Amino acid sequence: MLKRTLLTLAAALALVVAGVLALAATRPDTFRVERSLTIQAPPEQLHAMINDLRSFNTWNPYERKDPALKGSYGPTTVGTGARYGWESREVGTGSLAILETVPASKVTMALDFVKPFEAHNQAEFTLQPEQDGTRVTWAMHGPVPYLAKVMHVFINVDRMVGTDFEAGLANLKTLAEKAVTEKAT
Repeated sequence: MLKRTLLTLAAALALVVAGVLALAATRPDTFRVERSLTIQAPPEQLHAMINDLRSFNTWNPYERKDPALKGSYGPTTVGTGARYGWESREVGTGSLAILETVPASKVTMALDFVKPFEAHNQAEFTLQPEQDGTRVTWAMHGPVPYLAKVMHVFINVDRMVGTDFEAGLANLKTLAEKAVTEKAT
């Protein structure tokens, strides 16, 4: 009786695992997460807050998640070629580098993770002037290898990363609008 129950449980478990693996195989080979927010500040000011990695890290939500994070900057921290690396128990180990910058409109970064999982993605910040400020869009995209597809069956990456992007954009908004107000007075 016990043997039959164990065999039934093993068969059921194998069926669930096969179902998860089959579902993962149907997932897309790439992902994209994107969030936007309108900020009452000029695009030039916002571009400077993104394009300078030291300034970027004053509002970067990932920097705020771990007070013990160990970060190091490359020889340059502003514009194309600027680099930053980090080690953290909370947010993993990785680096980012500015690949392209278009004044007052775009910053593109390579975002490479080593731990807890290896990943090579690209982050893009676009700035679009609007009547009531500047629309800032933070997007990240990259490949999804099969193991990541299996994880995506259980983890909603858009919600997880998107929540962090929303927090970061809110931080940026607070700092940028405070600077605009202080400059006006």
